[in-house]
Amino acid sequence: MADEGVKQWLVPYLMTELCYEEFFLQLNFLHVPCLKILISKGLGIGIIAGSLMVKLPQIFKIVGAKSAEGLSFNSVLLELLAITGTMVYSIANSFPFSAWGEALFLMLQTVAIGFLMHYYTERTVKGVLFMAVYFAVLSVLLCPITPMSVVTLMQATNMPAVIFSRLIQAGTNLKNGHTGQLSAVTVFLLFAGSLARIFTSIQETGDPLMALTYVVSSLCNGIIAFQLLYYWNARPGKVEDDKKKK
Repeated sequence: MADEGVKQWLVPYLMTELCYEEFFLQLNFLHVPCLKILISKGLGIGIIAGSLMVKLPQIFKIVGAKSAEGLSFNSVLLELLAITGTMVYSIANSFPFSAWGEALFLMLQTVAIGFLMHYYTERTVKGVLFMAVYFAVLSVLLCPITPMSVVTLMQATNMPAVIFSRLIQAGTNLKNGHTGQLSAVTVFLLFAGSLARIFTSIQETGDPLMALTYVVSSLCNGIIAFQLLYYWNARPGKVEDDKKKK
């Protein structure tokens, strides 16, 4: 009974029936295909668990400072487009939740950041309208009557959306000479998560479009992570004082 309970917990969340037999009945712990599945599933679950809080440091930083200075709303919109594309495309193709689940939680947190950016610039009504329009569009995209060609096209736009999103934020950082209220924890977790997703998307979906999206995302997240390190000691007030001195 105990073995059956363990099997029900492991299959299908961490491994297939075949892999359970290889590991626990044949004691073949070096079965490479099954090891890949186990690592991929483990990484996927870890990424999803991390996504529950990956953007919370960013949200707390904005709320604590009562400011979204240094953040680009256009960048947030493009990032939201990319996240939504991945989520809708994965649901439409019935990919396992472990392959895309973090997109759901990243979407909710990104929407919250978009609202806070309006709220702290005294545009609360626009913030509420932004959320209402977004969730209305999301409902339409998830509706079965939405053509698969539209969903696939949205996923295909992920790469340019990710690139422009990060380039806009990178340009804002460069222009300001600091990274403002960007959270280092959030940026580095996003970078690590996108790197790990390259492997899990290849292993669990076999979809080259998904894998390529995460390759591009990793490169772009790496740029922002580099800027955070480069501007580590630069703060908005300090930069303004230095400009005045000059």
